[in-house]
Amino acid sequence: MICAISGEVAEEPVVSKKSGLLYERRLIERYIQDHGRCPVTKEELSLDDIVPVKTDKIVKPRPLQAASIPGLLGMFQNEWDALMLSNFSLEQQLHTARQELSHALYQHDAACRVIARLKKERDEARTLLSQAERQIPSSTELTTNPVTNGKRSAEEEMGPDGKKIRPGINDIIIAELTECNALLSGQRKKRQVSASLAQIEELERYTQVSSHPLHKTNKPGILSIDIHPSKDVIATGGVDTNAVLFDRVSGQILSTLTGHSKKITSLKFVARDELFVTGSADKTVKVWQGAEDGNYNCINTLRDHNAEVQAVTVHATNKYFVSVGLDNSWCFYDINSGSCLAQVGERNGEEGYTAASFHPDGLILGTGTSESRVRIWDVKTQSNVANFDGHRGPVTAMSFSENGYFLATAAYDGVKLWDLRKLRNFRTFAPYDSDTPTNSVEFDFSGSYLAVAGSDIRVYQVANVKLEWNLIKTLPDLSGTGKVTSVKFGADAKYMAVGSMDRNLRIFGLPSEDSDEPKPME
Repeated sequence: MICAISGEVAEEPVVSKKSGLLYERRLIERYIQDHGRCPVTKEELSLDDIVPVKTDKIVKPRPLQAASIPGLLGMFQNEWDALMLSNFSLEQQLHTARQELSHALYQHDAACRVIARLKKERDEARTLLSQAERQIPSSTELTTNPVTNGKRSAEEEMGPDGKKIRPGINDIIIAELTECNALLSGQRKKRQVSASLAQIEELERYTQVSSHPLHKTNKPGILSIDIHPSKDVIATGGVDTNAVLFDRVSGQILSTLTGHSKKITSLKFVARDELFVTGSADKTVKVWQGAEDGNYNCINTLRDHNAEVQAVTVHATNKYFVSVGLDNSWCFYDINSGSCLAQVGERNGEEGYTAASFHPDGLILGTGTSESRVRIWDVKTQSNVANFDGHRGPVTAMSFSENGYFLATAAYDGVKLWDLRKLRNFRTFAPYDSDTPTNSVEFDFSGSYLAVAGSDIRVYQVANVKLEWNLIKTLPDLSGTGKVTSVKFGADAKYMAVGSMDRNLRIFGLPSEDSDEPKPME
């Protein structure tokens, strides 16, 4: 029973009443629905004109390929090939789906980071705005407060040559500085090296023990570091215009000081009344004081320089400090009143000051210039009593030894050691190549060790004028920037705080298993 349409054996045969032809039911029904006539005779035909034919169940004959073993193997091979192609297609689709999912997750993570950074910057902007709103009334009051003769107080301070008239360092202050000098000089002669001072063998095992991201990622770089003389608190000044106070023991940020508009180039703790001094490239010096809630408030903003402030240094009395700037002048300030008692140098000179440090006894001030010269000043008379030449490039840092005899200065060509008794250079270190400046130099408090920082950190054993100063340890720059900007010894040289041109403060010391000190938190 062959279908008249397909030519194959019909599974559900039906016969037409009009033509008597046999068809496959599903084929003829579809043709009638589409055309309404017989596919062979073209006569009008409806579903009522076809009659089903009852037959026995027909078993389809086996395909010709299945009639032999080679044919069966060929069929199996074709089925296997089709299965492999399908599996390959599914694997490609799975790989594409995984890539799309990974890309979507990466975009989601990046979006979350951007949102978090924007929220942080928004909060910082709100904080700065609130601080500015609090300062505006007081600053307006100061600038609009007239004096009895009808002129502003700022105008009264100007001399006939257009320069501000400074009160000067009077006899009372000079007597105070002299008394401090005598006291410290007498104590130095009796002072013994601390029994708890880190030994050479311990410094040889120093390694990085912690790293702390304190500054912003969009403006990385730590330019200055100081450590509180009586607390385990480290201060860092950054390119991001912030100063951060960090508790090394707990590993927590105590306070972030905002207020400068440009990078902070120098900062120093004052060992009394929770006072703190910062100098910035925005030409200002700020004096901060700690509050009961742990935050620091700016109590004075000093604008006596007309170029970048490069360094600040605090006098041993903790009542006065000096700032130096690229305007070729240095200012002597009273910390309590915030007044500039003396400004020395031509503020429009070509030779700017790039570094400064008080002698431990307080009557001598050392300054470094952009023209490679080291100047020594008598603080009482503000007179230049000695000059040291020999460096190449701007003087980047300087440090007096606690023994009172040695001065270490750093510049592009390395470190030079000066004997203050004979006013001569007695040793030079050139640890780096000519393209790598030495950015920092620092004696520890005992005067036993000297740290030098450039593309790495090197620690030397301090000897005398005749003996060799041995290199104890070289610590790598782990920031990856190749520029270590600042280094500072902790108490008894038990650790070293290091700043580089990334956002992290790094602490170097004995590994935790060799140290009795509490481990800082990451």
